[in-house]
Amino acid sequence: MPAAPTQSAHAPVSLFPVVPVWALSLGSQLTVAPAYDATHVYFSLEDDRIAAYDIVSGTRTWLVTARPQMPPIAGDSLLFIVEPDALTALDAGDGSVAWQLPFAEKLAVVPVWDNGWLVLSTVIGEVLAFRATDGYLVWRKRFEAPAHAPPALAADRVYVPTENGRIVALQVETGELLWERRLGGAASDIVAFDERIYAGSADNFFYCVMAKDGRVAWRWRTGGDITGRPITDDDLVYFVSLDNVLRALSLKSGVQRWMRPLAIRPAWGPALTGTTVVVAGLNASARAFDSKDGKPVGETPAGAEISAQPHALEHPATKAPMLLLVSRDIAKGAGAFLVMRSFEPQPTPVAPLPNLIPIAPQTPTTPPR
Repeated sequence: MPAAPTQSAHAPVSLFPVVPVWALSLGSQLTVAPAYDATHVYFSLEDDRIAAYDIVSGTRTWLVTARPQMPPIAGDSLLFIVEPDALTALDAGDGSVAWQLPFAEKLAVVPVWDNGWLVLSTVIGEVLAFRATDGYLVWRKRFEAPAHAPPALAADRVYVPTENGRIVALQVETGELLWERRLGGAASDIVAFDERIYAGSADNFFYCVMAKDGRVAWRWRTGGDITGRPITDDDLVYFVSLDNVLRALSLKSGVQRWMRPLAIRPAWGPALTGTTVVVAGLNASARAFDSKDGKPVGETPAGAEISAQPHALEHPATKAPMLLLVSRDIAKGAGAFLVMRSFEPQPTPVAPLPNLIPIAPQTPTTPPR
């Protein structure tokens, strides 16, 4: 689950100005979106391979054979993969198999890991909760409709947005139904906290729902479906919609603090690194905005068409904001590009000296003969 909004010991700064850290050419296309943990990015490549790269250095740490059918999920020092007939957990350190279960059920959405739980949702409406460390199935429940977007976990609950327009809240340890709330349409990706959860809906509203009982605290109308997962900081929730607008609303009141029309059609939810909100579409650069007021602060080129949601992180030592972009090129295959905040002083023009008296150019004179 995302960490509850708290004041950071390090005051966040803008991603810009940026400096390149590394660039990778992977030599083949990705089959599904990458997965990330705190230190590594995992690329699912053609020819049934998964490669792990150290994020900070860009060096490959291992390469193994696997056939993921959807994006892997990282957690508990493991990488969870849904293969054609098995659910597999690889050791994130070396790529060896930690555990594997026969599993041929078709999933409706990508799996979710959080705080030791691995949650899967099938196309027939079942929700399965596994103990992530060893793959033990703790419970499974069936509901009227399958999941419309990945479940979200917070505190002792798991929230499932279903195709029939409901958000279902379950007790994470038992699967007991705690409440369900019908929205005006099927909910998209949820971001969940202990007291509130946030999600867009197919009725073109963005909702804040109270975690205790499912009561709708507030909602905000948009001009199109919400795309991807919202993001939050201590005060605001940010999301994009298919009216090509990036919005920032108050977490508590739902009051719109700012909105920014986009020159691109967003393909994923936004990313937040430092005080910079990043939005990408299917083009060759990501657009960046100041989280305080939505003003544009720059663009980050990816070298080719962006093919996955930008991944925001911070440097483990300096805490500088970083951004990883993944792209695709028909001829060269997939690529990855990491940039980070530069703290090098920027050159500035030399100001004229105070009290400088300009000297007018002298007109040449003809010497006396």
